[in-house]
Amino acid sequence: MNIRNRTPNAIPPRPLRRALLCCAVLLAMGAPAGAMAAEETTMVKLIRGLIASGALRAEDGQALLLQAQAEAAEASSARTTASAAPAAASTGGVALEPGDVRVPYIPQHVRDGIRDEVRTEVLTQAQQEGWAAPHEVADWTKRIKVSGDMRVRSESRFYSDSNSDIEIDWAAINNGSGYDTNPNTNLGLPPLRNTRQDRRNLWRIRARLGVEADISENTRAGVRLASGSNSGPVSTTEQLGGGLEKKDLWLDQAWLSYAPTYWATIRGGRFGNPFWSSDTLFSTDLNVDGLAANFVTPWLNSGSLSVFGTLAVVPLEYTSDNSPSQSQVKTPNENKWLSGAQVGADWRFNEQNTLRAAVAYYDYKNVSGKVSSPCLLYAGAAGCDTDWSRPAFMQKGNTLMLIRDIALNPLDPANTPTPQYVGLASPFRLADVNLRWDTALSYTLNMRLEADYIRNLAYDRNAMFARANGGIVNNFGNGGATTADTFRSGDTAWMLQATFGAVDLKQKGQWQALLGYKRIEPDALPDAYNDPNFHLGGTNARGYYVGGAYAFDQRSWISGKWMAAKEVFGPPLAIDVFQLEFNTGF
Repeated sequence: MNIRNRTPNAIPPRPLRRALLCCAVLLAMGAPAGAMAAEETTMVKLIRGLIASGALRAEDGQALLLQAQAEAAEASSARTTASAAPAAASTGGVALEPGDVRVPYIPQHVRDGIRDEVRTEVLTQAQQEGWAAPHEVADWTKRIKVSGDMRVRSESRFYSDSNSDIEIDWAAINNGSGYDTNPNTNLGLPPLRNTRQDRRNLWRIRARLGVEADISENTRAGVRLASGSNSGPVSTTEQLGGGLEKKDLWLDQAWLSYAPTYWATIRGGRFGNPFWSSDTLFSTDLNVDGLAANFVTPWLNSGSLSVFGTLAVVPLEYTSDNSPSQSQVKTPNENKWLSGAQVGADWRFNEQNTLRAAVAYYDYKNVSGKVSSPCLLYAGAAGCDTDWSRPAFMQKGNTLMLIRDIALNPLDPANTPTPQYVGLASPFRLADVNLRWDTALSYTLNMRLEADYIRNLAYDRNAMFARANGGIVNNFGNGGATTADTFRSGDTAWMLQATFGAVDLKQKGQWQALLGYKRIEPDALPDAYNDPNFHLGGTNARGYYVGGAYAFDQRSWISGKWMAAKEVFGPPLAIDVFQLEFNTGF
């Protein structure tokens, strides 16, 4: 601020008035007694100037003026009586010695007025200029929630020496240019999975960071980033190593939600699994695309019983707009969808016991394989008209069928390559029943029992073989003969699990122990979306698992889990997995 450029009669700005006022107070408080008389004229002029400029209220200024005049008079009196100091001492009087300082008294109401005016002015300026008030944060930060978690895992995989060494990696075939089944033009084996060589101490990590924002009272938005070794939907775990290369980061979630009423929320985009389910059906890392509506409300105003429900429509895969790329006739609209509905209830029937139950129906549309019309690959066709029916993502276990009807070159039929893709032999319409019981066994010990039962209502053994036109390629029990009587499958999956201790590990010293068993028949559910750890993912698996965890700090815990599983049908495939983890969240 350039004070010299101000006009003589202008009222000083408020910061300057504060400074002048402070100077006046300091002068009044700190002037030596011997200098009071010399400073009287200056002090009186300064105080009167502050009153005239508006920097000092008239009543406060008059009080200071009277105080200054009184101090000056007292100082003058002290000088005239300095020679009488011994007499004063004998009569109990007090005389100032040279160098003594007299601290004047400032009335309390003057000090309170200065303090209140400064505080009011600073807060007003802070509000006008968008400062944060004391002990407060900006309003927008109150509407933002940041959360995340981190996991470091050591994973070991143990394979039985008696496992079959012919376990075809069908997903690799579908992701490539197909596997040529003609032995005259291809003598190589298809891509095979490891089934006998153990893999110990695979160091893996998972990192997730999300932001959620309350846009208004009813509207929210969320974005989350996550690690992951690939774009598959069931895991955000990243394997370390790889020459110390940097790791991938994926858009894990991006959604908007709107709550038209207190008991309903509609969400669209990419978000967490909206259904209550176990990892037998849906991996805990699974996110879905599409639209979902969730409902929850007390039952008849009951404080102990509430009902909930979910409706969702999920696009699994869209047909490519430009397939086949070298054909004038493009593939028609053959999109794949998942539609689901679930209804359930929570019942707290006393202080120690809570029961949660739900039933759901899931309809997977257009996901099973289809045999193509005769495909003239030898004549230069870029693909076949049902290549779209192969799954976009697979783990293992589902019964598979060949989907290409490849025409042979009439000029050289024996040497015509026949590169094949595979599709799912069964359609899927699932009924799912979930139960969970929480109880307090003692003041410090809780128990949770969980059960999940899944049935594929669309499973039909004979219809599968007919749809494949005899081209079933896996899950055989007798030497792989391709007949309807020799392939083995099933339509049922179930899980039982018991958890003891704390359900959620948040406080230091909490612990947890669990024991469970799963049985997942080959075509009970799509193998693409369930837990990727038990039997290393997919269906056609059965076995037990046991684990425990201990919280060594706030929201930080170590855990260990052993999973022992083998096949339900088909060639032997026993896989044990041990995971030792360090987890934390915020």
